Amino acid sequence: MTFFMRTARADDLQTLYEMAKLTGGGFTNLPPDRKALAAKLERTEQALSRTDESIQDELILMVLENAQTGQVRGTCQIFSMVGQSWPFYSYRLGVLTQHSRELGRTFRAQMLSLTTDLEGSTEVGGLFLHPRERAEGLGLLLARSRYLYIRNHRARFGDQIIAELRGVIDEAGGSPFWDGLAGRFFGMSFQEADEFNAINGNQFIADLMPKTPIYTAMLTDSARAVIGLPHPNGRAAMRMLETEGFTNPGYVDIFDGGPTMVGQIDSLRTIAQARDVTLSALHDKSGDKMLIATGRLADYRCTYGFVREGEDGAISLDADSAALLGLEPGQTFSMAGRA
Repeated sequence: MTFFMRTARADDLQTLYEMAKLTGGGFTNLPPDRKALAAKLERTEQALSRTDESIQDELILMVLENAQTGQVRGTCQIFSMVGQSWPFYSYRLGVLTQHSRELGRTFRAQMLSLTTDLEGSTEVGGLFLHPRERAEGLGLLLARSRYLYIRNHRARFGDQIIAELRGVIDEAGGSPFWDGLAGRFFGMSFQEADEFNAINGNQFIADLMPKTPIYTAMLTDSARAVIGLPHPNGRAAMRMLETEGFTNPGYVDIFDGGPTMVGQIDSLRTIAQARDVTLSALHDKSGDKMLIATGRLADYRCTYGFVREGEDGAISLDADSAALLGLEPGQTFSMAGRA
């Protein structure tokens, strides 16, 4: 394995911008806008420079680097506590049941209710892997490196964690959900609203969106058909989240109708399985393939490594992975089984 995860730096701006242009739209956390990306890098630098252990409204942007070439080939983000700078809106999908004695019938109406239920949650998002690198389990490395980061900085995060999946986007780059619902109130295309939200936040939703529940039967067929569905390219990500321990309780994104997955941090598979160990020796590339991480804040690194555990509990690691993380015998690192 020549790839490893690290926290992002200011000099990653150009690479992040080039990757953002490959996302295809609807990717709010990775906008193709230099100013917005620079602001994310600045927020990350501020978070990594803070030494006190408390929960604050912070962003940690991480990147996937090829150690041989120095190229950055993927990225992901952690938001420590959403809904602090402006409300964190979602739709909650529910059902209203009513019964008519006169007709002898029961009516069940599916409804979308605007809510801020998820405020205060930690959010993982912004995961993007360069199309040429979608092999060797690098998507899992991107995703799970965030969970080990959270575990190793546990005092900086709460109990609930969420992940918003991009909804269905049509071939023209539009959103059937937006066109059938919010677009009618805002007079803007999905691309315009998505770009505005990525750069300025979604406070305009609070100003203009109707607060009353919306009956889905009143939406267009195309809008109803995509409620709660991930983008086809996001189905694998949804399966990864489910494997990790996230569930789908019926929250959907207000822009594209994609599902919002919800979990409890301490119950996530990576975090529950992880343990801290001391490196006793180095070996050639053989053993059990594990997710391994070391370092705090700006020094955090994560990769796959080959681990051997002796009958006496002694832990050895392949020399290449140890070199990627700067590990030497006698030092400690975190490890979790490969999902």
